[in-house]
Amino acid sequence: MPDDRSAPALLREVGLLPDGPAPWGRPIRHPAPGVFVVELPEPLAKPPLDLSLVGKWLERVPELRLDDARPTSRDLVQRLTQFWVPSQTVVLVGSSPGSVAGRLSSIAKTVPGDRKPAWTGFWLHFLRNIADLRVWWAATDAPEEYEDALIDAFGAGVPPAEKAALPGGGLAMPWAVLRSPSGIRTPTGITNPFLPEVKAPEPVKVKRIVKLPPGEADGARDEAKRGRRPAPGRGTGRIASAAAYAAQGSPRKVTEPIYLSPEGLERLQGELAGLTAERPGVIKRIATAREHGDLKENAEYHAAREEQGFLEGRIKALEAKLKVAVVVAPTERGALVELGSRVRVIVDGEETIMQVVSSAEANSREGRISSASPVGAALMGRRVGDEVTILTPGGELHYEVLEIS
Repeated sequence: MPDDRSAPALLREVGLLPDGPAPWGRPIRHPAPGVFVVELPEPLAKPPLDLSLVGKWLERVPELRLDDARPTSRDLVQRLTQFWVPSQTVVLVGSSPGSVAGRLSSIAKTVPGDRKPAWTGFWLHFLRNIADLRVWWAATDAPEEYEDALIDAFGAGVPPAEKAALPGGGLAMPWAVLRSPSGIRTPTGITNPFLPEVKAPEPVKVKRIVKLPPGEADGARDEAKRGRRPAPGRGTGRIASAAAYAAQGSPRKVTEPIYLSPEGLERLQGELAGLTAERPGVIKRIATAREHGDLKENAEYHAAREEQGFLEGRIKALEAKLKVAVVVAPTERGALVELGSRVRVIVDGEETIMQVVSSAEANSREGRISSASPVGAALMGRRVGDEVTILTPGGELHYEVLEIS
């Protein structure tokens, strides 16, 4: 592991020629694709966060939540501090397929809470010493690939003790990197960190055209015939509609629970544990493939990246399911068919065993059918000896319940 963990050292480690440095917020001359690395002058034990700046972000975004609850400024500062890596100077790695100079300028101009012009690295705006930051950059025609390589190189240089102290299973990324190009996200627990985007209303389609006689068009008829206009400031028309809509509050998306059997919960937890254990091996394969040469033409590197993307995507999906999972066990096992029940049935003279589970657990190859499927819905609530006829596109199927367990 190299001792020098500075920004230019990281760029050289992945095979790029560093350029810079430039003070944060100052224009740079690089209107071309490439990557950039932002670093501190020296490592710091804690992030120099400005409580008032974090408070302004919180006040500006009323829908912001921390672990599904409205936090205080101190709560947010404490959570941001948990992702600080004391031994490292690098705090942000990024890339641009167009202009590195333009991307850096956009990041510096973006107000926390806004998605545009560029929300990447917006945590930097909470640092009291932001003026001390320095920017290094390098040209490349494969910016995303090298951004991933830089993030991996950064993680490889973090001491194991510091990795273990980080939330999220020891995945170490630069402090202000919240999402990598391969889809890895920093598990901050912060949701709705940005203001909702306001979409321009679509033009109203003309449904009919009314022909008026000469002299009756708007502006040509006698003013005395017109209705009285509302006084200024009464809140009419489009402004009144917008105000009324804002007063109602923005609708919040409510995540519906996922019902699981006890076996299904154990199965998903086991899969999640297995995939999490595969992470170090995938990261090692990426690092090995990166040593083989140019990342843009490196097939082994891209294959390992795709594997990592699939792995992280499945982990996120499982974590999201388990977060809203509700375990449903049969109230009286064997009495009637409920979620999680195993049912032995005769289907048109042929005996088979199936388990009725939620749609999240269903797998026909393993004999688990969804309670929302035609067969599952028809069997729910049935008892031993009941007969069920199900209409399918291929005709009628006759089921007889022999045993419930």
